[in-house]
Amino acid sequence: MRIVAALGGNALLERGEPPEAGLQEAHVVTAVRALAAAHDLVITHGNGPQVGMLALESAHDPAIARPYPFDVLGAQTQGMIGYWLVQALQNALPGRQVACLVSRTLVRRDDPAFAHPSKFVGPVYSEEQARALAASQHWEIRQDGARWRRVVPSPEPAGLPDLPAIRTLLGTGAIVVCAGGGGVPVVVRDGRARGVEAVVDKDLTASLLARELDADALLLLTDVAAVQDGYGTPQARPIRRATPEELRKRDFPAGSMGPKIEAVCRFTEATGRPAAIGRLADAQLLLAGQAGTLILPAGATPRLGRSGREAGD
Repeated sequence: MRIVAALGGNALLERGEPPEAGLQEAHVVTAVRALAAAHDLVITHGNGPQVGMLALESAHDPAIARPYPFDVLGAQTQGMIGYWLVQALQNALPGRQVACLVSRTLVRRDDPAFAHPSKFVGPVYSEEQARALAASQHWEIRQDGARWRRVVPSPEPAGLPDLPAIRTLLGTGAIVVCAGGGGVPVVVRDGRARGVEAVVDKDLTASLLARELDADALLLLTDVAAVQDGYGTPQARPIRRATPEELRKRDFPAGSMGPKIEAVCRFTEATGRPAAIGRLADAQLLLAGQAGTLILPAGATPRLGRSGREAGD
């Protein structure tokens, strides 16, 4: 069974934690323990906290005349988080080949997202701190729950230029880590690719990747136990099982849960196969409907994969 698992940036560095390497490596080990039982595994990951930290460091580096652009910073996070994942996976699965591919995601030059930044990056701040940083650093900011964060453009993933290489690696039986941080965003002009100043949503890229790889299931692993109906209100309750049609009738925050809902709906609508959203530690329970939120087409059997195969086969 082929599973595409997308690890949230906040699952690898929990909200409020200092961006220490040791803490993140420990979270990666937890992620690997949760995922190592999968037979045919493709892993992608978020990079919001990490790319924001690198952007902040770059902006204050006196050795350079201008900060590194976000496409370069995104590639740096792919290498850093990918290295941790490869090492942890090979330690957990001796003899299994694991490969990390620094990979790109094609976006459109005229995507309206470039004029409307919405993707959260970096640490959280109080409103006062965020507004001061926005003024001094020329940032766009937005409220993220009870705190505030920087936002940057997040164009739609339109293609995966490195998909042939990913397929080649999977064909050797390797576990593949790819499309980290949504992939390095590139546009094509006059037949040549170049990076752009943006961060692609990793869940939408994971959904595209899962569809292109003919995956049996898509897992979005984050720091929340399940999708909530009425999030942030006294009436909030977890949604344990839903169809894409049911989810699309509800409103979810555009900067956080909204892209996850869109990602799982696109996958299930296109393939008729299950997707799930939940905590990283619950990865093995999600597809069985025993944790998190399971997304299925109407009338589907929870644990069945493609062609009626059991999820564990």
